[in-house]
This record gives sequence, structure tokens and C-alpha cells, in this order.
Amino acid sequence: MALAGSPTFALQPSSERVALSTNYITDFNFLNQYLPDTYEKEFERYGNRTVSSFLRMVGAEMPSNSDMIKWAEQGRLHSKYINCVLATYVGNETTQTITINDADVVDGAIRVGQTVMISDNTAGSTLSNKALVTAVSAIGAAGAPTITVAYYEATQAAFAAASVVSVFVYGSEFAKGTDGMAGSLDAQDSFFDNKPIILKDTYQISGSDMAQIGWVEVTTENGATGYLWYLKSEHETRLRFDDYLETAMIEAVPAAPNSGAEAALSTAAAAAGTVNAGSEGVFYAVETRGNVWAGGNPTTLADFDSIIQRLDRQGAIEENVLFVNRDFSFDIDDMLAAQNSYGAGGTSYGLFDNDEEMALNLGFTGFRRGYDFYKSDWKYLNDPTMRGDLTGGKVNGLLVPAGSTSVYDQVLGKNAKRPFLHVRYRASETEDRRYKTWITGSAGGAATSSLDAMEVNFLSERAVCTLGANNFVIFNA
Repeated sequence: MALAGSPTFALQPSSERVALSTNYITDFNFLNQYLPDTYEKEFERYGNRTVSSFLRMVGAEMPSNSDMIKWAEQGRLHSKYINCVLATYVGNETTQTITINDADVVDGAIRVGQTVMISDNTAGSTLSNKALVTAVSAIGAAGAPTITVAYYEATQAAFAAASVVSVFVYGSEFAKGTDGMAGSLDAQDSFFDNKPIILKDTYQISGSDMAQIGWVEVTTENGATGYLWYLKSEHETRLRFDDYLETAMIEAVPAAPNSGAEAALSTAAAAAGTVNAGSEGVFYAVETRGNVWAGGNPTTLADFDSIIQRLDRQGAIEENVLFVNRDFSFDIDDMLAAQNSYGAGGTSYGLFDNDEEMALNLGFTGFRRGYDFYKSDWKYLNDPTMRGDLTGGKVNGLLVPAGSTSVYDQVLGKNAKRPFLHVRYRASETEDRRYKTWITGSAGGAATSSLDAMEVNFLSERAVCTLGANNFVIFNA
């Protein structure tokens, strides 16, 4: 036998020290011949890409062990009826009948012996009267209930026939030696509920790819570094899931009955109509039970005055935080700067603590007008991959009351202080579903299956509770 002639070696040495295709290297390639000058660390051209932090700033997290979270919020202490109709006015009546277009009155909200003020609802009118309630239609009476009043004035205001008036109770008066007030008033609470949703994510990498090293040093927002590329993908999956834990609480909406989402997510309980898909996110709760500003940003003090007047009618929370996008932030800065009498002719040094040798600060962090308002940029509204640059359904900002409120917690069975915004996650003595992560497969230290890969699983079950949504303002474009 002899040595085969093929394949053979290719060796054509040259007497010159030059790189030739025939001089030892037959598969000439630039990267094989010359090593590139590389930047080992990847460049973070988008900066910090996460958008979560809003709920961590304004709320808290606490456990819950039920499929439904319920809470009660106080109702109004006093009653006012704004669409009442006076009986035909003849002139100088001593008594008159008023139709109350609110069925609550038949449950005792206005009672005999109470004193009321009657105000004309006609625009520009100055007409008003005060009267004593002498009769109330029977509880359960058909149609709109009525009250009969006796005027305190000898000459009543000249209301037009069938005038629409507002009526509110301001006290009571009884003659000597008479019985006490007939009937009593019960507290009127509003009851709300929300249900948690289950969020999941996963990352998978094969065992072979885990053994492949890269030549770029990777990094992530949480400080993870290394030359194993799969670590970056795993960390980014974790960061993305962290963001979804917050954005889902902001954007979640309940699934309407018989909707496609309810059908897709239905369980045996959901099919029976006891549990629906979806949840009430912050935006949904505020748009449903709170205050909505639409048609552009408030850019003048008059605009903010109207917001303040609305807050007066609600909880009158002393301190509020405005979480805004960039355009809204600039509009507020421009509005506040315009209050400087020198703003049109130049820059005032003293008023805003600017001197001629320092960088001019054209931004504001807050202001006081009736209430304290603090301004904070909300990255979620600016991020172009999330709510930034939207046209339809755009939100420019959210006014959130600071502090906490007292509510009845049905789990604790007593009143408890809670932030206006807080997250409830499912947990018990044996299972905590606030933030679960586990590894399956046969790579990366796991030995749970024959799959030649590592699977990193993420799960959380949570809901956001928006207490006192009537104190929030959402600013829609």
C-alpha cells in the first residue's frame, strides 16, 4: 500500500516576508489574517431602556389571597338635588311642591322638618329661596317623588313656571313640644372590586449555545455583564417582564361580557359568569370613575383653575403629583415662566434665583395654586416603543394625589391605611405569586427534563387598586 496523493498539502514557501495567498494560508480571509480592533463593551445607545418605576414611586405592594379584591369608599355626607322642578308658580305662595328627579329622596334623604335652600338653575339667574320641608311623598311612591315646602320669605322669588332648581339641606327646625325627626339616614358607601391577572414570560437557550462564548462584552440595565451572549438575552427578558408588571397594571381593561378575550381566557368559572377576563388598570379606573381632561394640555392658569375647582368638588387632596410627557412638561414650564412680568422682555435673575453667571434654569418642578402640584416626567409616556409618539388614544399625563386614604380591608376585617395606588399580589402561607422565577430543562444547572436547553420561567399574579379615583385627573390628547 502507498500513501494516497489526494488530499495533499499546499506549501509553496516564498523567500519574501509578505502575505501571499500561496504562502501557507490557502483560505485567505481578512479576519483570519488580521484581527480587527474591536470595542469589547457594547455601546448603550438608547440609555436606560426600562420604563417601570411609576408604581414604585407612588404606591406599595401587599398580598391578597382571593380571586377578587373588594373595597368600600365613603359616599357624600350631604345631599343635593340639581334637577328638581318647581310646581307652577302663581305668586306669593306660602307653600309649594317640588318634584325631585332622584329616587333616593324616597329613602329618606330629605325629611320633614329639614330646612332647604332652593336655587334657580337658569344661567345668569339670581333667584333663590329658603324653606321648611312640610311633607315628603311616601316611600316607594310611583313616579318621581315630591316634597312640599313652606317658604320663610313672605315674598318668594319670581321663578318661572316649571323652573328647574337645585335643592340642598342645610339644617332643620321644629316647633316646641313636637316629636323628633322622622326617619334616619344610613351611610352611603360605594363598593368597588378588581381581580388579579396572571402574567407570564419565558426564555429558552439550548445547551450548545450556552457553551458558545462571544467576543462582545454585554451589559444590561441591572448591571449584568459578561461575554456569554445568552446571559444578555435572559437578563433582557427579565427586564422586559419587570416592565410588563407595571404597564399591565396601568393599561389593563376588563373584558366585556361575551367578548373575544373573555372567550379566549375563559375557565370553568368564567364560563359560568363568575370570573371575567381582564382587570381594571389605572387609566381605565380614572377614565371611568375619575376626571378626564381632553382636547390638548391645560396651558394657562385659567385651565388649571378649572381643574382646581373640580378637585375642590372631590377629595380636596392638598398635594398632587403630575406625571407628564415631555410636551406637557414644557407647556407647564412655559405657563409658569409667563407669570414673570419680565418674561416677555428678557430674563429675570432675582425672581427665579438665576444670576447672570449661572446656567439659566427654564424648568419648574412644581407650583402652588390652591393646592401643591409637583411635576415629574414619566418615561413611559415618552418612550417611542410604548406610549410615546402615539396619535390615537394618546395620554399626556396623569394627576395622582399624594398620601394615603383609609379603606375597609375585607382580608384584615378592619379599616387600614392604603396609598391611593397600590398593587395586590396573590400569596398565602405556601405560595407567593408576587414574582416567581424558576429554571427547567437539562442545561444551566437544571435537571428537570430531557430537553437539551435551559428554560427560565417568569410568573406573577396581581391587580392594581385605584382608591379614590375621583381625586385623579387623566389628561388625554
